[in-house]
Amino acid sequence: MMMMRSTRGAAAVTPSMAILRGLAPDGGLYVPESFPAFTQDEIASLAGMDYEARACFVLSRFLPDFSREELQQTVHGAYGAGFDCPEIAKLVDCGENTHALELWHGPTLAFKDMALQLLPRLLVKSAEKNGEHREIFILVATSGDTGKAALEGFLDVPGTRCCVFYPRDGVSRAQKLQMVTTGGSNTHVIAVRGNFDDAQSGVKRIFGDANFAREMDRQGRVLSSANSINFGRLAPQIVYYFSAYADLLGRGLIAPGEAVNFCVPTGNFGDILAADYAKKAGLPVGKLICASNSNNVLTDFIRTGVYDISDRAFLKTTSPSMDILISSNLERLLYDLEGCDARKTAALMTALKDDGRYAVEPAVLEALQQRYAADFADEDEVFAEIARMWKEQGYLMDTHTAVASAVLRKYREETGDARRTVVVSTASPYKFGPAVLAAVAGREAAAGRDDFACCAALQQLSGLSEPDAIRLLPQLPVRHSAECGKAEMAAAVLEAVRK
Repeated sequence: MMMMRSTRGAAAVTPSMAILRGLAPDGGLYVPESFPAFTQDEIASLAGMDYEARACFVLSRFLPDFSREELQQTVHGAYGAGFDCPEIAKLVDCGENTHALELWHGPTLAFKDMALQLLPRLLVKSAEKNGEHREIFILVATSGDTGKAALEGFLDVPGTRCCVFYPRDGVSRAQKLQMVTTGGSNTHVIAVRGNFDDAQSGVKRIFGDANFAREMDRQGRVLSSANSINFGRLAPQIVYYFSAYADLLGRGLIAPGEAVNFCVPTGNFGDILAADYAKKAGLPVGKLICASNSNNVLTDFIRTGVYDISDRAFLKTTSPSMDILISSNLERLLYDLEGCDARKTAALMTALKDDGRYAVEPAVLEALQQRYAADFADEDEVFAEIARMWKEQGYLMDTHTAVASAVLRKYREETGDARRTVVVSTASPYKFGPAVLAAVAGREAAAGRDDFACCAALQQLSGLSEPDAIRLLPQLPVRHSAECGKAEMAAAVLEAVRK
């Protein structure tokens, strides 16, 4: 059976145990010891399946200690309701040999629903399999979308509790309201006076705090994670790359075995790493194009082999879910590129923690660049791309998707690579109404209007219905108002559960 190993050397465990723990006890991230090998005939067979069947087929190879019946039950629970289109992950033609993979048709209008509707169900099953009877306490740091998706996924799930930290001034108003209006008896939302990297680092510190773990155990609780550090978040994301490829096959747009490029907007590197894992399992993937916003640390790393945040400003942009400087999932890629050498990976992570930078060997950089290309789009380029796609294709995209679309345009101009490409679309344009309205109608159209007035104007201009999940937000009562400093997060958790 495929086992999971820590990037920093801890003993191998089953996939269900990796999901239950979230983070390895040595602070590393769990990765497969080996990858399944899908044949081209198996991949072609996916074209005749719906999304649930595709998910069961792919996940059965990545999560082999789950039975087919268990996967069917959990997958149907995740995708059988709550999505506003039958395709679940909808592939839309955007012209010029380009397609948008819309991953935002779930309950929170962001791609995180694709994994976080499934993870709670996998986590409960994992606890059963491993004899864990304590309450599973989920700790989450969010740059905007993961938080609400986690809260929605774990809402009133028996045997679980979910606590989300978000940067107080680092999310859109719609994102904030989605989180702080969440109901349920097992949810906690806490604003951090800092940026996302502060929140993410704080959560990792809590996971490494033995005293905190003992206190949780005393309360009958065990920590786990819903961030993409948890392999249970990553595995469902692998599915939609197989699904997009199957849709292209089913439409006769590619031949079996023909490679497809994927351009992915990413900050924490999880979404694009899932595409890499799909490729390692046999999916015909050409180039993986890593698209960053103005916080372009990943662009610099893929181009130079140097990851340096020691003197880099943290910028707030209109694509806040990508406003990240410490890309946690990059550790998994480094482990792979370093020949699965846990000592080398741990040394790089220590250098980043201590010095704010690390550099990989030339051979590692060469291997990285064979698989990845990278570029970034600044704010002016993002606004221009939203306007251009609306004018030329009648396609309305959010700011994060526009980052990827703009980067793809630059990549093609630079390389001449015209291969069929899927742009991963990560959020509904209505989650970022002011920026999208300003892009398509001019900045004066959004001036003086709040998020929800901008969304109403965007609906009138575009004719595309504003989702109820956004339209009704201002009417919901605020249920969570706690906040803390970045050094006070552990205490804030304990205070939250006492209430």
